[in-house]
Amino acid sequence: MTKGPYLFDEFFSSDMNESLSPFLTSSSKWYSKNLQLRASLIAAVALALAFALSFFHKPLSSFFLVIVYFFAGTKAFIDTIEDIRNFEINIDVLMTLAAFLSVLIDSALEGGLLLVLFSLSGAMEQVVERKSQSALYKLRQITPNFAYVLAERGNVYEKSIREIEIGTKIVIRPGDVIPLDGVVRQGTSFVNLVHLTGESEPISKKEGDLLQAGSRNLDGSLVVEVLKTSAESTLSRIIKLINEAQETKPRVQKVLDRFSRVYAITIICLSFFFMLVLPFLLHITFTGHEGSIYRGLAFLIAASPCAIIIATPTAYLSAISACAKKGILLKGGVSLDAIAKCTMIAFDKTGTLTTGNLTCTEFKKIYGDSCDEKEALSIAATLEHYANHPIAKAITTYAAEKEILLHDISSAKVVAGYGLEGKVSIQGKVQQVFIGNPDYIIPKISPAAAKALQAAIAATPFPICTLLIHSSIFLFVFVDELRPHILQTMDSLRKEHHMQVLMLTGDHEKSAKEVATHAHIDKVYYELKPEDKLRIVSELAITHSLAMVGDGINDAPALAQATVGISMGQIGSDTAIDASDIVLLKDDLSLIAWVYSKAKKTISIVKQNLSLALGVICLVTTPALLGFIPLWLAVILHEGGTVIVGLNSLRLLKK
Repeated sequence: MTKGPYLFDEFFSSDMNESLSPFLTSSSKWYSKNLQLRASLIAAVALALAFALSFFHKPLSSFFLVIVYFFAGTKAFIDTIEDIRNFEINIDVLMTLAAFLSVLIDSALEGGLLLVLFSLSGAMEQVVERKSQSALYKLRQITPNFAYVLAERGNVYEKSIREIEIGTKIVIRPGDVIPLDGVVRQGTSFVNLVHLTGESEPISKKEGDLLQAGSRNLDGSLVVEVLKTSAESTLSRIIKLINEAQETKPRVQKVLDRFSRVYAITIICLSFFFMLVLPFLLHITFTGHEGSIYRGLAFLIAASPCAIIIATPTAYLSAISACAKKGILLKGGVSLDAIAKCTMIAFDKTGTLTTGNLTCTEFKKIYGDSCDEKEALSIAATLEHYANHPIAKAITTYAAEKEILLHDISSAKVVAGYGLEGKVSIQGKVQQVFIGNPDYIIPKISPAAAKALQAAIAATPFPICTLLIHSSIFLFVFVDELRPHILQTMDSLRKEHHMQVLMLTGDHEKSAKEVATHAHIDKVYYELKPEDKLRIVSELAITHSLAMVGDGINDAPALAQATVGISMGQIGSDTAIDASDIVLLKDDLSLIAWVYSKAKKTISIVKQNLSLALGVICLVTTPALLGFIPLWLAVILHEGGTVIVGLNSLRLLKK
């Protein structure tokens, strides 16, 4: 049976957005993507042509103006009618009303400009919102939709994970992603838990060990008994945490909406009030170029928030563009507001403060004398050529740096989930050698050797690997490399920007504190699960504005809950990237201090723009209402203020 029917079943039971429906074709999705932005750009081009042609070909200019009003004004007009029907009066209503009424006083170009700017602003908001909503969909893609179920007679068949019940046995092949939480009932293997713990080194799993959905099986086959249904799995819990975190995130936009409603209602009411009252106050007519209707419309146009509307988006778009050139992706201008007010920043460890690549820093003999260290390192490097995981790469690299030649090995075998074994010739005798995790080595050695090995393990806060040659035991010690310039970054955040620096990690205490010491971290929290990170971030956010920097799925809930979430673009998971507000595309932590300074400057320029825009409105509206400033001059002053606001915003394009 093909997967076609299953695909539709998965969609209808997933509660996903209808835009993700398998019934939609790729071409139809392409045409609908960013539709408002496409229409806005077409309207902007038509407006430029209309303006150019207005000097020598009025009919053709009017034709392009119709295109402007159609592409930029249709949605605005429909939305305005809907807002009015729902008694929602805001700046959007005022903008649309001013734009269409401008046609009545022969100022269609100005109205078209208002519509284009209004449409472009709305399109950018839609793009950002759509990107943020894709996080949960990508999180669902981490685990497969199907699992291989082991029947009682030994047959294996494929089944949707949503139909698999607790107690069902499933087969996990090498390279598969674990689809459901369970316990290993048969087999051994190395498993990478980077999506759940943030730690990249492989972990040995054997019979009786627990497995979490989202882990990747590296080398051996496993039979796993399901302990949780799809709705209760680890990944489902993380999805729920992200939802809760996003719902409690502060919404700066609510303040702007309240201002929009008050401003729009006030201006519209004042316009109609002046149309009715001016003939009695100033003894003028209702109609004509000096009449109250003309002056009321001029007041409405002059008071339309064109400069106010572009004051904020042009500044933020300029800052976003400058950040993009530096390799920083901002998911909207709100991210700049958020990071500008942060007084505390928390970092994940593995993959964020560190590169996630293991480096062998020490190789030493801890028991026996049947083989010297140089020959032992040669044997270990030769064996690890048969494996493909971070520890193997670290050992072979370490041997190459020491210029150690490979050893002759008569046979080698990978023991899935444990390590490797082989036969070598040492001083004319064939010896059995083993390399792998301590649990693999300890059953093969004497009690005295096991005691020496356990003492060495207890004294080492970092990942280790052991080598057994006859009666000699050797120990490899690994560390996770710190990112370049990490000390300068931490000192800059703490001294120049007065931030308190923290570390939140799923790693154990010794390793976490060692990294924190080398990276100059003020405070460290260790051995954290995803819900622990979310809890700590939530508690700190009560009294501080907190930035969270992470790269793994386990960081996603905390990234969503923090005042601003910052993720790593290259090493980071798709979920962490989508749940965050800022993405460092080059994984360069030194850019955090730079974007903090850019955010401060952006807020300063936004304040300048708003002050200028409101100043121009106050300067133009009253004289225009009294007839001292003709409409053409009021339009020039009003649009001149808009141009100045735009030019001021462009200063943020500088790196």
